[in-house]
Amino acid sequence: MEQKDFKYSDITEKIIGSAMKVHTFFGLGFPEVVYKRALIIELETLGLQCGTEVEKDIIYQTKIIAKRRLDLIIENKVLVELKALSEVDNRCHSQIINYLNIFSFEVGLLLNFGKESLEFKRFANSKKSAKSNYNP
Repeated sequence: MEQKDFKYSDITEKIIGSAMKVHTFFGLGFPEVVYKRALIIELETLGLQCGTEVEKDIIYQTKIIAKRRLDLIIENKVLVELKALSEVDNRCHSQIINYLNIFSFEVGLLLNFGKESLEFKRFANSKKSAKSNYNP
């Protein structure tokens, strides 16, 4: 699992554990929405607050230029992006890094249910450097 010195590791450990439980139950081959709904049930059972498909504004020079729906926001602290892909590529990593930066989240998880075993990666947005750091 994760090292305890990571921010919100108590929450991210529960998310990853719940995702593993869901993946063990379903295996691979289902659409993302199936995993998302089951994961929400698991997380709510643990008492975690889950925001799903939360719509956020993308702002450029004080003007709203677009909106994005975020897969899950847990406890208003951890952004979770779900995938059900045979391969996660750099575009998926860039997506979550950009979301962390644009929407001011400190911690994000990328969960991929599309492989034999659950894949997960943790991302941290360091506000001091204004860059996201990739932390496996």
